[in-house]
Amino acid sequence: MSLLELTNVTLRFGGLVAVNDVSFNVEEGEVFALVGPNGAGKSTIFNMISRFYTPAEGDIFYQGKSILDREAHEIPQLGIARTFQNIELFEQASVLQNLLVGRHTHRRSNFLTDMIFTPFVREEERRHREAVEHVIEFLDLQAYREKMISGLPYGVRKVVEMGRALAIKPKLLLLDEPASGLSVEETQDVAFWIEDIKKVMGITVLMVEHDMHLVGAVSDRVMALADGRMLAIGTPQEVQNDPAVIEAYLGSDDTDSGEAA
Repeated sequence: MSLLELTNVTLRFGGLVAVNDVSFNVEEGEVFALVGPNGAGKSTIFNMISRFYTPAEGDIFYQGKSILDREAHEIPQLGIARTFQNIELFEQASVLQNLLVGRHTHRRSNFLTDMIFTPFVREEERRHREAVEHVIEFLDLQAYREKMISGLPYGVRKVVEMGRALAIKPKLLLLDEPASGLSVEETQDVAFWIEDIKKVMGITVLMVEHDMHLVGAVSDRVMALADGRMLAIGTPQEVQNDPAVIEAYLGSDDTDSGEAA
């Protein structure tokens, strides 16, 4: 059984077909990448998995069960976390406070017990802090622990957003363009972290990314999209050399596949 499976998913915005009869599966323990030009439907697929959008046709299964009856706020509780193309952090809070937000799905206390600050609440707070400190150490964020997000460089903010998603302790991590806006060195760091997220943390990764060097370095399988439809699926090299991908990206008269994806 696949960890995630999309079957014949179609999404329309009025007369525009944003995703057209797309099917694919993500196996537990792999890094699966969605590639394609702007407007191909990649982030729209993420938004359907996150339950911001509901497909007009098809279904989405997570651990063998449809999630179309779930609300967006329930998705993290299932073990699915995500980042966004545009960084979504609390600007006037510290790195530590932003990461602690990622622990909200694990909270078992309520308003009354929080007010009294019972031993159970104190123990729960300790567990949340330990989980967040583990993420801080994993992502080398120690130097930024108490700093406000508003004063941090863009590259560090991207890492913090990934950290907040990891604080949820997901089974499936959706990374929406993790290398967007980063330098070559920062992108290399992202590649190392993705490898460790898979191998050390045991988290499955579904990634949208334009940087094909990163995709080729970390992905087990890749699906190429154009105009909301699937062009090819396979290893990074197989997709890069697929004739349909080459034609869609370069035009039918260009046979150089080096820039195909």
